[in-house]
Amino acid sequence: MRGVQGRRIGGRWSRPLPWVVAALLAAGPASATETRLAALPAPAPVATVTGSAKPLVAWVAFCEAYAAECAVDPSEPARIALTAQVWASVVSVNRRVNRSIRAVTDMEHLGVADRWDLAEDGSGDCEDFQLLKRHLLAKAGLPRRAMRMTVVIDEKGEGHAVLTLLTDRGDLVLDNKTSAVLPWHQTGYTFIKRESQDAIAWVSLGGLSSPATTANR
Repeated sequence: MRGVQGRRIGGRWSRPLPWVVAALLAAGPASATETRLAALPAPAPVATVTGSAKPLVAWVAFCEAYAAECAVDPSEPARIALTAQVWASVVSVNRRVNRSIRAVTDMEHLGVADRWDLAEDGSGDCEDFQLLKRHLLAKAGLPRRAMRMTVVIDEKGEGHAVLTLLTDRGDLVLDNKTSAVLPWHQTGYTFIKRESQDAIAWVSLGGLSSPATTANR
């Protein structure tokens, strides 16, 4: 994108804070009006972890390049205390990122099957949207440990990435296909696996078929 300077290192661009992240951070937390209007979601069930799972190759590469984004701090809360202000911030970040990033597959964008990053140039596919949302919410003070990248099978039968927020009102999903933040069991997706809360690893959510990529707009 114009105005963004950097240099390529190991096939990646090394830049200052990406312009998209900077712009979204500059927007600040949810306004007082947003907070007043926010209605907390009804309590929802939590997804059941059934064992360990194999991570995606693209996630492993992402963690090598963005170690801080994958770090697990066991001292952080395992669940988000969902106050009206926190909920308003979640809804606001979800909508802002969905509006701000141009949806494009990694093959169309970068010429590779699957790559995870923070949408540094303003374009990305499903996992890039969710990683940026987590980055912004963590900057706002939410515990990263309670925000887990999650692999699902979507309505087209394709691999897709969403962000699961583990809260005291159940497991909620942030998605680039909708700006509605939904309980996981109301998304219509088949949940396959997500990042562990206890280690830099993945856990199974009981889905029978695991996609090799999440190259989905």
